[in-house]
Amino acid sequence: MLSTRRLTFLGLAILLSGATVVLTQQWLQGQLKHARDSARAQTVAPAASRVLVAAQALPAGTILKAAQVRWQAWPADASTAGYFTSAGTTPEQMAGAVARTDLAPGEPLSAARVVQPGDRSFLAAVLKPGYRAVTVNVGASTGVAGFVFPGDRVDLILSRGVDGGAGAAKRFVSETVLSDVRVVGVDQRVANEKKDVLIPQTATLEVTPKQAEIVTLVGELGKLSLSLRSLATPADAPASGNTVTRTWDNEATQVAAARPAAAPATHPIRAPRAAAAPSVVVIRGSQASSAGAAP
Repeated sequence: MLSTRRLTFLGLAILLSGATVVLTQQWLQGQLKHARDSARAQTVAPAASRVLVAAQALPAGTILKAAQVRWQAWPADASTAGYFTSAGTTPEQMAGAVARTDLAPGEPLSAARVVQPGDRSFLAAVLKPGYRAVTVNVGASTGVAGFVFPGDRVDLILSRGVDGGAGAAKRFVSETVLSDVRVVGVDQRVANEKKDVLIPQTATLEVTPKQAEIVTLVGELGKLSLSLRSLATPADAPASGNTVTRTWDNEATQVAAARPAAAPATHPIRAPRAAAAPSVVVIRGSQASSAGAAP
């Protein structure tokens, strides 16, 4: 009787042990499958839902650079067709685009918020509210040899001759008519996509309506030149605008300072008339005649 009970308990123990092993194995397999699925989802999901966002605050009209945008994981169900995703866009392709509206850090870039070069109204999106675009003719010597690009800031210099008046020599003067003006386009380019140096023929500047009138007027007075400003602007630098400074020819060269004075006007001197010879009038009846007097 005792041996039968022992055999029964032994059999039950074996059954319980087997069931425990089977259940444990099934549980481990389930956990392993779940871990594999999670790892696969973590590997695939970020690549499919990464979107370009602003890396910093970007005011409207900012010409974007590659360093100003970055990738950020975005919920796949929250992405829209207008976002720039990793499937067909790179940060380098956003260089030269313009923010149509203000962008906060971390805000996704979309076709509605960013204007690409070549799109309609691209130049209008570059301009700050209330500003105008005006174009000036430049060349190799007047356009900083092609080293002026969209986004740079320049001074506009006018050089012209001035009539010195009656009897005075012609004078020459150079003056800065506008300072710290942003370049928004060179020729018909608003970005330097090819990264090469080209000699521009025109430069488009961002100015106020009053400054646009000034630029149009001074373009008829003489030769216009651009002076490239440093990107590192001092904190105490004067505000942009028509800060006029001028330099006369005698300040630039000693030759002009030593120009001889104009000679005074002269009038021809007439020779004195010869004195008339003395004469005697002789009257004979009703006739009169003259005869030279003897010396």
